[in-house]
Amino acid sequence: MHGLTPGNVHDCKVAQLCIGAMPPSAELVADKGYDSRALREWLIGRGTEAVIPPRKNRKIQYDYDRAIYKQHNVVERMFCRFKDWRRIATRFDRNLKNFMGAISLAAAVIWWL
Repeated sequence: MHGLTPGNVHDCKVAQLCIGAMPPSAELVADKGYDSRALREWLIGRGTEAVIPPRKNRKIQYDYDRAIYKQHNVVERMFCRFKDWRRIATRFDRNLKNFMGAISLAAAVIWWL
């Protein structure tokens, strides 16, 4: 990925690209916005269990580990802490290296405090 997606592009469109940059994990926890058959099949191919609640309008209601899903709030709170940083919340940096640098700096300060 050479740059960031515009703010009006859904993250699910680039999910495989972003997840593929990381080594496979046992589980992947995501919210209902990531409930797609294509993503689930791709995760199975990686040996990763999708811990994603199904959307209510889905004909096939997939089962997921509710105990693991309850822990997703830790990640959600981390993203909320990042949004305290205006530069990150508004995607001020369009260059990926600069944006990731800002994320790294914010993470270090958040961890320090």
